[in-house]
Amino acid sequence: MSKGPGKITGYALHHLTAKPATTAYPFIPIKVEPNYRGKLTFDTTKCIGCNLCVRDCPAYAIKVKNIGTPEEKKFQLTLDIDHCIFCGQCVDSCRKGALALSENVELATLDRKSLREEL
Repeated sequence: MSKGPGKITGYALHHLTAKPATTAYPFIPIKVEPNYRGKLTFDTTKCIGCNLCVRDCPAYAIKVKNIGTPEEKKFQLTLDIDHCIFCGQCVDSCRKGALALSENVELATLDRKSLREEL
């Protein structure tokens, strides 16, 4: 029940002149929306080692260990980015503000080992 080749021609011409639905990402920077949940950041000076972030992480993507002496505690966070679901629960659980979500959207990699970071 088509009306001939004129109908498809008009449709094709309309879409040839329409604005593209996507952006040329590597060449045009991405606009990150406010409150975007990007890669986790860790401030080691604020961490007290309570492990609330580890306990509350639903994806088991965080581990915290003491790398200092028993008297002078210094904590290191290990983040498995490939397990993280970017829910922000760890940030909400941290009472000292040692964790925050950044606006970093470029997390893709070809090397799986680079998806585990020690912060």
